[in-house]
Amino acid sequence: MPDPEHAFPPADIEAFYRLVAARRDVRNRFRPDPVGDDLLTRVLTAAHQAPSVGLSQPWDFIVLRDRAVRERVHALARAQQDVFAASLPRSRAAAFRGLKVEAILDTPVNIVVTCDPTRGGRHVLGRHAQPQVALYSSVCAVQNLWLAARAEGLGVGWVSFFNERELAAALELPAHLQVVAYLCVGHVEAFPTAPELVLSGWARQRPLALAVHDGKWGLRGLPGADPASLLADTVAAIEPPDGAAIAQARERQEHLTKPSGSLGVLEDLSVQLAGLAGECPPPLPEPAVIAIFAADHGVHAQGVTPWPQEVTAQMVANFLASGAVVNAIAEQAGAEVCVIDVGVIAELPAAPGLLPRKVRPGTADMTTGPAMSRQEAERAIEVGIETARDLVAAGNRCLVTGDMGIANTTASAALVAVFTGAEPGEVTGRGTGVDDETWARKVDVVRRALARHQPDPADPVGTLAAVGGLEHAALAGFVLGAAALRVPVVLDGVIACAAALAARALAPEAVHCLVAGHLSTEPGAGRALTALGLRPLLQLDMRLGEGSGGALALPILQSAARVLRDVATFDSAGVSGAKE
Repeated sequence: MPDPEHAFPPADIEAFYRLVAARRDVRNRFRPDPVGDDLLTRVLTAAHQAPSVGLSQPWDFIVLRDRAVRERVHALARAQQDVFAASLPRSRAAAFRGLKVEAILDTPVNIVVTCDPTRGGRHVLGRHAQPQVALYSSVCAVQNLWLAARAEGLGVGWVSFFNERELAAALELPAHLQVVAYLCVGHVEAFPTAPELVLSGWARQRPLALAVHDGKWGLRGLPGADPASLLADTVAAIEPPDGAAIAQARERQEHLTKPSGSLGVLEDLSVQLAGLAGECPPPLPEPAVIAIFAADHGVHAQGVTPWPQEVTAQMVANFLASGAVVNAIAEQAGAEVCVIDVGVIAELPAAPGLLPRKVRPGTADMTTGPAMSRQEAERAIEVGIETARDLVAAGNRCLVTGDMGIANTTASAALVAVFTGAEPGEVTGRGTGVDDETWARKVDVVRRALARHQPDPADPVGTLAAVGGLEHAALAGFVLGAAALRVPVVLDGVIACAAALAARALAPEAVHCLVAGHLSTEPGAGRALTALGLRPLLQLDMRLGEGSGGALALPILQSAARVLRDVATFDSAGVSGAKE
C-alpha cells in the first residue's frame, strides 16, 4: 500500500506508471512542427532536477537547431552505422538495413547531454571511490528529460551510433567534457504501441522476474513471491507442439505447387517449425546464432586424448579471432558465433563475443569422484538457460549448439551410455582420432566411472554432476531455454546429442524444438539421435564439433520454412493440380 502521509493522490500515481510504461525510444513518424521554447524549457527543467552524486549536477544541455550542424552529425552517425552493418552476420545485416535508427534530420531540435566529470573539484561527496558515478548522474538527467517529454507529447530518440570523441570534436566541446546522449526531439504523428525494436523483431523484452534477485545474485524472485527456480520454471514453461498449427502446415504443404511429399524431410521440418511456433507459416529461423560452450575436463588426466588441455583456451581465442572452422561455416551461413566460458581452466581475457559464465575451472576426474557437485551442475544448466533467453531476447530466432573442451567426448560417451543403456564400448568413439590403445583406455575410463557412480538416468542433474561436463550441463539448459521460448535448436555432434538426452530427461517435450544437424562419426551420436527420435539432415563423416555440422544444416532448416511461407499454392498461381 502507498504511504498515506507522503504518497501522491492515487490518480497521480496511476498517471506516473502509465507515463513510465508509455515512454518510447522514437525514430519514426516525427512531424516537422517546431518545439516551442516554453515547452522545451519545461522539459529541460525536469532534466535539471535529476539526482546527482554529491549534488554535482555534472550535466549540460546543448540545444541544436542549426541544420548544417545536424547534417555534420548525421554524417558521423551514418559512417558508424556502416561500420556496424559490416560487422554483422548476413541475416542480421539485412534486418539492420530495414531499421531506422536515428531521426537527426527529421526532428526540429536535437539535444546533446554532456557530462563534466571534474565539476565540483576533487572532493565531491561520493565520487572519489567511484568516479564513474558522474556519468551515471547525467544518465538520470536523460531519463528525467525523456519522461517529461513523453508527458508533454514529445517523442525522443536516443542516437548512439557515434564515436564519442569524433562527436565531441564535431560539436567543438571542451576536451574534458564527455557526450552522454544525443537525443532527437519533436512532435510525432503517433507513439508506437511497443518498443520499436520489439515491433521490428530485432529484440525482445526481458521479463522482470529474471532481473530481480532476492538477497543474493542468482536467487531470483519478485518481492513477496515464492523464490523462483530458473530450472523448474523453465521446465514448467515447456509445452507440446501446437496441433492446430501442425494441421495447417500439413494442409498448406498439400496445396503448394509441387507433388505431394516431393520435398521429403523439408516438408516434415516445416511442419515441425509450425507446431513449435504455434503459427503457420512459422517465422523464418533467422537470425541464427551458434553458441559455443567451452569447458575443461578433469578426466583428461587419464590419458584419453593426446591433445594438451591448454588447447581448450587456445581454441576459444581462435573462435574469438574468427579463425576456426566454425567461424568460416558460420560466415557462409550468415550466423553469429558466441562463445560462453562455462568452465575453462585458464582465465580468459575479456573480448567481444565472449560471455564469462565460469561455474568452476574445469571438472574433476570422474574416475576418482564426481565431475562436479549437484549445485554446480544446476548452475551450469542455468547458464545455458540464461544464454538461450538472452540470445533470443537479442532477436535470434534459431539457436545452434557448439562446444569446445579437450576430452569432452569421454564425458559424452558416459552420458550416452547412461541415458540409452548402451555399453561403453558401443558409444565411445575416437574423438580427435586416437589410436587403438588410447581408445581402449578411453572405454575403460568410461566403464570405471559408471561403475563408481552408478548414475541414475531418472536423475539427469545427478548424472551430469557425476560424469558430465560443464558444457554438457550448459547445453542441456540451452535446449530447455529454447524449448520454453519455442525457438528451434540445431544440434551439432555427439556432445550436443549427449546434452540433449539430459534435457529430454528433464523435460520430455523439449525434443520438439530439436533438429539434428548432422550425423557425427562418433558412435554415441547415432545412438543418442535414435533415442531422441531425430533424423539427421546431413551425413558428411564429420566429427569436428565446435557447432560446424549444425551450422552447415542451417540453410536447410531455413529453406524448409521459406518454402512453406513463400511458395505459391495451386489456386494462387493458377496451376492445375493432379487429377484424382
